[in-house]
Amino acid sequence: MNDGAMLNAYPDSMGGTLSDIVRLLESPEMTDAFRSFYILPSLFNTDLDRGFSVISYDLDRTLTAPGDMDRLCALGLDLKLDFILNHLSVQSPQFQDMLRKGDRSEYRDFFINWNTFWEGRGRMTDGGYIQPDERYIRDMFFRKPGLPILMVRFPDGREVPYWNTFYQEVKTDPETGERQYLGQMDVNIRSPLVWQYYAEVLDKLAGYGAAIVRLDAFGYASKLPGRRNFMNEPETWDILERIHQMAESRGLTLLPEIHAAYSEGSYRTLAEKGYISYDFFLPGLLIDAIENRDAGYLARWAQEQKDAGIRCVNMLGCHDGIPMLDLKGLVPDDRIQGLIDLIVSRGGLIKNLLGKKNMYYQVNATYLSALGGDERKLLLARALQLFMPGKPQVWYLDLFAGKNDLEAVRRGGEAGHKEINRTNLTCEDVTERLRWPVVQNQLALLRMRNRSAAFGFDSELRISQPAPDRLKLEWRNGAQTACLEADLSALTFRAEADTPQGRESFTQV
Repeated sequence: MNDGAMLNAYPDSMGGTLSDIVRLLESPEMTDAFRSFYILPSLFNTDLDRGFSVISYDLDRTLTAPGDMDRLCALGLDLKLDFILNHLSVQSPQFQDMLRKGDRSEYRDFFINWNTFWEGRGRMTDGGYIQPDERYIRDMFFRKPGLPILMVRFPDGREVPYWNTFYQEVKTDPETGERQYLGQMDVNIRSPLVWQYYAEVLDKLAGYGAAIVRLDAFGYASKLPGRRNFMNEPETWDILERIHQMAESRGLTLLPEIHAAYSEGSYRTLAEKGYISYDFFLPGLLIDAIENRDAGYLARWAQEQKDAGIRCVNMLGCHDGIPMLDLKGLVPDDRIQGLIDLIVSRGGLIKNLLGKKNMYYQVNATYLSALGGDERKLLLARALQLFMPGKPQVWYLDLFAGKNDLEAVRRGGEAGHKEINRTNLTCEDVTERLRWPVVQNQLALLRMRNRSAAFGFDSELRISQPAPDRLKLEWRNGAQTACLEADLSALTFRAEADTPQGRESFTQV
């Protein structure tokens, strides 16, 4: 995997179709700005959660045209695509086959029959599902209130419970009594058919030209009675290794997604096992550094990454919220709470899991809005990101200086908080914003970063902090060097790097 900057967007984020994005990336304005492109999974046939409920990994032809993927590869871009390991849509062929055929379906064990899983470890309820004994369930981690069950009506009229960690909805036609399901059903990793399906998905992603495969929700795949059922050890790592071997044989690099507190050390475990990880600490650390005019925690994290040989993809914003759970153990709790309060005061929305902040929390906001709408802060944050260890990932709406979209939140209903940072831009919007200085300056920094051989996973990095509000990052790879000097109080910086065009520089005064 190359270490150059990566664009991150939905296929309809900039113009309405992937073809529009391809034309944008082929334009002179975007030359040399990106080395990779992460296309979110609404690229595929999906029905919920803007792509993360996959019906099949066939391309959605309402959003993509034949040849789009080939044109992206022709630009020299490494493609990053999602593989949602834990679940499939109820509209998937596998689940629909089970609904039609019941026990006669070859896919009846493709998903997790709740009662089969808990047999002998609880009591049968009047509702037709087993209530597990307390000793088996007290330590389990659930993403929503109640048991993670969807009651599925088989053709013979029986109600059979199946494991459903994430979203579900059931509608019944009042006249016919026929049920319509929506939801994301957990797959059964003990089924040989699931592993056959995994191989088919990896073949398909490789066929699209993918170089990187992001594993979404893989930490939920291992389920065992009496265990936490999120990141079960060592079973989760065994699953990951098996997937890794399958991916490696197809020329694919895995990028496992784990949201976990710094204190848990999951990022180190990934690094020790040879995987590239997500740097979910950086988004909050940069806001903390800029708003508190203190680079201490940021410098400490950069140094740890180089000392421990941690390879990562870093970011400012993304399709989800700005992580806060991840900072626990790296930044004091009261300082984390101060960041949450600050971003919320600027229009951000809190996402608590089951209302428990000590379990999970993030703030949904655009990065520019989280920084108070200050474009100088955004450009400083971008410069710092590009000089931090890792492969920089750039959310399209941050690049185009997007602000909180509260109207989209209102339209989105119960789960609308995520829409605050997912505004679709028209081709006209993109053309106009490409003239904005804050956009042009980010692109200039990205081009300098991508053109310089000084950066790299194995390059040397020297980190110094002349004062609490000053940070200096110096990269070296052989004779090639790059340097960033930043003043967090004045919001000024100077970035320079050796490139084939000579010594390039960028200054914010």
